[in-house]
Amino acid sequence: MADAGIQSFGSLPTAVKAAVIVPVLGVLGMLYYVLLHVPLADDINAAKSQFNQLIAQEQEARRRQTEYLQVTRELANREAVDRANKRVLPADAEIASFLQDLNRLAELSGLRMRLVEPRPEEAQELYVRLPVTLGLSGRFHQLAKFFFNVSQLERAINMENVALREPSLEADEVRLRVDVLATTFRRPAEESASSGGAS
Repeated sequence: MADAGIQSFGSLPTAVKAAVIVPVLGVLGMLYYVLLHVPLADDINAAKSQFNQLIAQEQEARRRQTEYLQVTRELANREAVDRANKRVLPADAEIASFLQDLNRLAELSGLRMRLVEPRPEEAQELYVRLPVTLGLSGRFHQLAKFFFNVSQLERAINMENVALREPSLEADEVRLRVDVLATTFRRPAEESASSGGAS
């Protein structure tokens, strides 16, 4: 019976066949469009939108990571500079280590330390001066070596009021007595620095 229907459809004129097939194909096309194409297009658009969001999130995460690494490097650099600054200008007087450094350098230079006399601190706005009067004796090149070695210390030190006295000739070498004011520095105490800045 189905074969008879197919044979009878085949015997129909082309215009009739077209009139039957076109609406059937139109209905099938509409069903495909509504049931398959529209949901797939919506899914594709949603996937594209999600993909774009993920790309934007990745770019933001990369930007934040770069910013974090830059801030981390900057913080490490600042901490290194701060550590170096604390060696140059410590928060505490550390007079004992300062005098030990001077004594060690005098011995290395071949000088004799005659006098070591710490003086009172002198507070300035941004630092505190820690002067120490030194009396040294030795040959001129030993003094030059001593002053050079002091200049190589990490801590900030001024050698002021250098006075060369009593030259004497010993074994074809001139020996001198030297009086000098060796001044180092420290940071002011936090409370005095903040009160000084507030006034």
